[in-house]
Amino acid sequence: MATWIEGRVAGRRRFLDTLHLLQVDAPQLTFVAGQFARLALPAPEGSKDPMIARPYSFVNPPSQPLHEFYFNVVAEGPLSPRLAALDVGAPIWLAPRASGLFTLDETVEADTLWCVSTGTGIGPFLSMLRTEGPWDKFANVVLVHAVRLGRDLSFREEIGGIARAHEGRFRYVPVVSREPWPDALPGRIPALIEDGRLEARAGVPLTVESAHAMLCGNPAMVDDVQKVLATRGMRRHRRKEPGHVTLETYW
Repeated sequence: MATWIEGRVAGRRRFLDTLHLLQVDAPQLTFVAGQFARLALPAPEGSKDPMIARPYSFVNPPSQPLHEFYFNVVAEGPLSPRLAALDVGAPIWLAPRASGLFTLDETVEADTLWCVSTGTGIGPFLSMLRTEGPWDKFANVVLVHAVRLGRDLSFREEIGGIARAHEGRFRYVPVVSREPWPDALPGRIPALIEDGRLEARAGVPLTVESAHAMLCGNPAMVDDVQKVLATRGMRRHRRKEPGHVTLETYW
């Protein structure tokens, strides 16, 4: 296990049976908001590899001492059920370096930053929005969080804190696809962009002239939103070809 950092579970938070937040004490691991860590536990005896590892995005800002990881428990998965069952104080292992390019450095300046997420894909945005980075670079920020059921809308306290800290510059738009829910838009993100309801709720445009969009979540959402934005002239951002859309698939 020499290639891994050993941390300790410092806290747990269960939103639902399938949605968990794990707090990990591993101060030697540093990261940039938007990146992910590889979490690992020893593999069962007889396994080919000594450790079972999966990537999970940081939810906490880099200034916070405890690392936080928000994840969905996959019933038959090799790791997530074990992570959800860890007690406070239990050991957990992390890769020695954070990874990923889904960061504010991979965006271009615009009037508005659109943070578009589904499910646990909200995690890296919560990390970013609790730093000064987006507020120094953009005049406005819109956070879109789409889920199937209203009970899956999590982190309302943290989102409220962001709204209070940046009053007048921050808009939060919850989207619920399978049931009516107070204050949430019904439907799916691509259709809400196409018919203008998402922009109407946010009160700012999502256009090539004014916005940079970061997409994180279900691969189908990421692909479909990319296609809709392409009809508006918004193309994927690459270092050699600056564009208007930065993306990461994340379940």
